[in-house]
Formats: sequence, structure tokens, C-alpha cells
Amino acid sequence: MATTLAPDAAAPVVGRPSRNGLDKHGIRNPGTVHWNLAPTELVEHAVRRGEGMLVEGGPFNAVTSPHTGRSPNDRFVVREPGSENDVWWGKVNVAIDPEKYDLLREEVLGHLEGQDLYVRDSWAGADPEYRLAVRVITPNAWHNLFAFNMFRRPAEDELEGFDPGFTILHAPEFEADPARHGTRTGTFILLNFARREVLIGGTRYAGEIKKSVFGVLNYMLPLKGVLSMHCSANIGRDGDTALFFGLSGTGKTTLSADPERGLIGDDEHGW
Repeated sequence: MATTLAPDAAAPVVGRPSRNGLDKHGIRNPGTVHWNLAPTELVEHAVRRGEGMLVEGGPFNAVTSPHTGRSPNDRFVVREPGSENDVWWGKVNVAIDPEKYDLLREEVLGHLEGQDLYVRDSWAGADPEYRLAVRVITPNAWHNLFAFNMFRRPAEDELEGFDPGFTILHAPEFEADPARHGTRTGTFILLNFARREVLIGGTRYAGEIKKSVFGVLNYMLPLKGVLSMHCSANIGRDGDTALFFGLSGTGKTTLSADPERGLIGDDEHGW
């Protein structure tokens, strides 16, 4: 694949970049920036970089220890005037001050400086009227591959002008200092609706990328009159739709994969 110079920096660029570059996110002096690479390329990069290995049958395997699942107690929402009256504050949505967010964000940017970065531009949602343009910026090829598999892919002609509505700054190897940053541990998932941004760090578990976007949609879609649902859905020959609600791992995917019915989706939907 051809390498060019970024439109906003001297860093070399590989892939299919957007004219809305990394400068809008405050990314400074990155290494090579890999934009929207194909899955085969990402697997090759991940193996070569030692991010994991290929196992029998061909799948890529990455070890995310010590986190093998989500860290819900390390998730915070920035308390700011534009959204604070619409957030149900409590044990699930724990507030963090904007100043703490800005401090941690600046240190995350410092951590990413000089690193090769993998950028994925995607849609969260199928309906053009309600979908969210999501950009994931990560130093790991395999996390970029996860985002490729998880979100809807723009058409080739949409990539050049892609303008993210929400951006995930992903720094899995960077740990916060709870005393300085106001977090609970070194792990953090911070949602900032004013900046339309998510900071993730201190965990290699890729599911935090997916769940942070779902959390964003759970806030944004109801404000547009759409009910966001954690459910699977399928449809019968006569157009009858069934919804299967349940927590993760309780069988939504299995129940919706009925060979006699068409699968709409197995995890998250808007009504």
C-alpha cells in the first residue's frame, strides 16, 4: 500500500485517510499513521508487532490480562453544563471533573506522541439519519481490527471526507494516577459529551471500545426520540419482529440465530 505524507503533519500516512486529520484531536508528532487498513493488513501488523499470535484455524489471539472483561467501576462521565441535566448520576454514571479529564487527556496525548497509530473511521448505527460517525485512534493494530469487526464500514467514497462525531483516544498501556487524575485505579474509561470524546487506558480489553460507544448512543439516541436497546432481534417471513433482552452472556445471540427467521442483529438496536 502506498505511503504518503499526512495533510496535517510530517508523519507518513498509510491507507485511506480523511482530510479531517489527527490535528483536530491534538495528536502531536505521531509515527506512521495507518488509516482504515484492511483486516489482512491489520493481522499482519499485529503479528509482526508481537501483539498476539495466530492460532489453529487462523484466528488472531491477543492476551488482555490482567483485564479479561470490562471494568465498569472505572468508567466515569465528565460533569459539564451541556449534559449534566440529562445524565442519571449515581453508581453507574459516576461524575468526574472536566479539569481532571483535561489533565489526563494531555498525558494520554503525550503517551501517544511518537507512536505508530492505527485509525479506524466507522459508523455506529445503520440508519443514516441516526448513525454516529466514530473514530478510534489506537497504537495497536489488533484493537483497530476489533473496531473494524464491531462497527459499520463507510463506503470508499465516504472515507476522504469522514468527520467524526465522537472520537475514542485509546491508550491501553497508559495507566492513570488516581491521586492526580481522580480515577479509582490506573484503569479509566472517561466519556466527555462536551468534547465528543472517550478516553480509554489502563486496560487491553477491547470490549471497552464497544461499550463506550454503546454508552454514548444510550445518551444521544433518546434525545432524538430513539429508544436504545441492549437486545438481539430477528424477523419472521410475515414481517413480525422479535426482541430478546438480556445481560451479556445470557443467550441473546443464540436465541436470535433461528434458521427459520432472518437475523436483524444480535446485540444493540434502536427503536
